[in-house]
Formats: sequence, C-alpha cells, structure tokens
Amino acid sequence: MFYEEDVPVENRVDLAYSDLDLFPEHLSKKADKIRSLRLNNNRILVLPRAVSLFHELRHLDISANGLTHVSAEITQLPKLRTFIAKNNLLEDGALPKELHRCVSLEVLNLSGNVFTEFPEQITEMAGLRVLYLGANRLWTVPSEIKNMSRLEILYLGGNQISTLPVEVGSLSSLMSLVLCDNRLESLPPQLARLRSLRSLSLHNNRIAALPSEIIALRNLTELSLRGNPLVVNFVRDLSFDPPTLLELAGRGVKNSGLRYAESDVPPNLHRYLSLARKCPNPKCTGVYFDARVKQIKFVDFCGKYRLPLQQYLCSPRCTAPSPVTSSESESEEEGVVPPDKIKKVLLG
Repeated sequence: MFYEEDVPVENRVDLAYSDLDLFPEHLSKKADKIRSLRLNNNRILVLPRAVSLFHELRHLDISANGLTHVSAEITQLPKLRTFIAKNNLLEDGALPKELHRCVSLEVLNLSGNVFTEFPEQITEMAGLRVLYLGANRLWTVPSEIKNMSRLEILYLGGNQISTLPVEVGSLSSLMSLVLCDNRLESLPPQLARLRSLRSLSLHNNRIAALPSEIIALRNLTELSLRGNPLVVNFVRDLSFDPPTLLELAGRGVKNSGLRYAESDVPPNLHRYLSLARKCPNPKCTGVYFDARVKQIKFVDFCGKYRLPLQQYLCSPRCTAPSPVTSSESESEEEGVVPPDKIKKVLLG
C-alpha cells in the first residue's frame, strides 16, 4: 500500500488552504519532479489539461474545491496511487469513463459528494484496495462490485442503501466494511464468506437480526451495532403458519422413524420426504419442511458480542423463555454459548 509519507519532502507540494481560484500554472514547469500534490480546500473548479504533464504524480488531493466533474486528464497519470476528491459537488456522470485506465490507483476517496448511483467505472478498477464513497446519496450497490477482488477497505456509510447484493461476499480481501447510517434491514448470508473481515460497522440502520452465518467471521474484532432495532430490546419474533396435510404426513413419517423403500411411495412424495430438515433445537428430535417458526435469539459470539441471530424451529413449542439482555452490543457473563455449540444449534 502506498503512503504519502513515503514521498521525499522535496517531491511534495502542499498548497492546501491557499485561497486559490485556479490551478497554479507555475507548477507545470517542474511537473516531472512532483510526486505528491495537495490542492484541497481552495476554490479550484476545474482541473486543467496541464494535469496530464505530472507523469510522476503518486498522490493528488483536490478535496473541498467545489468541483462538479473530474477531467479525463486524470487518466493520463500512469503512476497515480492515491486520488482524493472528497467534499466536492461531484454527481452521477462526473467521473471520466476511462477512469479504469488509472491502473496504478489503489486509494480512491469520493466521500462527501452527491452521487446517487455507484459509479460503474469504479467497478472496473480491479486493482483498487481502498474505496471511500461515504456521505453521498447512493441507493444501491451494483453486483459488479465482485470484480473489485483486491478491496481491503470499503466505506459506504452515510448513504441511503437499503439492500446489499450477495456479490459483496466475493470480496475475499476485505478487512473493513463500513455500512453505518444507511437503511439496511437485513444482510445477505454470503457476508460470512468475508473471512479476512476484521471490522464491520452497521450502526444506525434498521437491522432487526443478523444471519446466523455471521458466526463464521472468526477474524472479526470490531462490530458496531448501536442504533438498530436488534439492540434496542431483546426481540423474539415468532411467525408460524399451520402446516399443510402433506407436511403433517411427512413429519409423521420422519418423526416415527418409519422405514420405506423408494418403490413404496410415489416419486413426488419420495422427493418431498428427502427435503426434511432437522430442527436445530438440540432438545428436539423433530423435523420440518415448509412450515416453520422464525425466531430471533441472542447468543454470545467469541466471548465479546451478544448477537441476535435468526434461526428456524419446527414449532412454537421448541422456543424457550430467554432472559432479557442489555441494549448494548457487549455480551454479559451469563448465558455464554461456545462458538462450536452456536454453529451446531443455529446452522444444523
């Protein structure tokens, strides 16, 4: 990962807070020597064509200038590693379509702008490792995000995102995922495939329960859940539709241990019986097919968090009273469940 501190002092130019209205023309005379250029917090509304002369540039910060678009000249900087354009007025269509030509770019910060759509060209930047798109107006995350396999940090906090695509689970290098201050009501189970994830920020959303698969995130050390329905109260959400006659018959066959050969029953019934799922309640030997009880249950996760996970039981009789827990995300001492037991009970 590139850091600006790695650039020698003599190759840095810092003109931040310099009350500039235009890009300083005199910089072009020594363009080949500048590797880090800070122009943030000025009033530079347009990047001139002269930007393309800075072939040695690694770091460019043009934050807080009132920019409404990024000129295509940025794509002619072959060594650019960090591009920061936060807190401007960039909106949909403001980025050059050829942005993916910045093949060396590792860090892209576009937070604090007015994008309503996730810029498509960003998903074509397979080498990007850090992406900040917080405090915009994004509604969705495209499935094409799966192409960004090298992403380590993804910041999407402060938007209007209501759902996540399952493809987020393909970001195998991701270590930090920030989704706070959005409109999320649930998370895809595929999130559990992020085995490198260390930090997950979900505070101030509308999440009522987490998928039980989340216990697979063994490297997770930071989890923020405040401001969600799941930490306001201990919620037990039960919904149970009466089973059909077919389900009752299927349960009867499975629960009684009745032996039968494939030739003893019609093919469609044989297939149906093969779909039986064992109730995850360790004290229950029953099965279910379609009719089931959805339950929200708090369990201790790695001795650090008390998480509300969703599980399915065969009937309301399988539920048992649980003590009301604290509204905080930290776990209490009592009722701790070992991780291996959590997996057995919740995943079946």
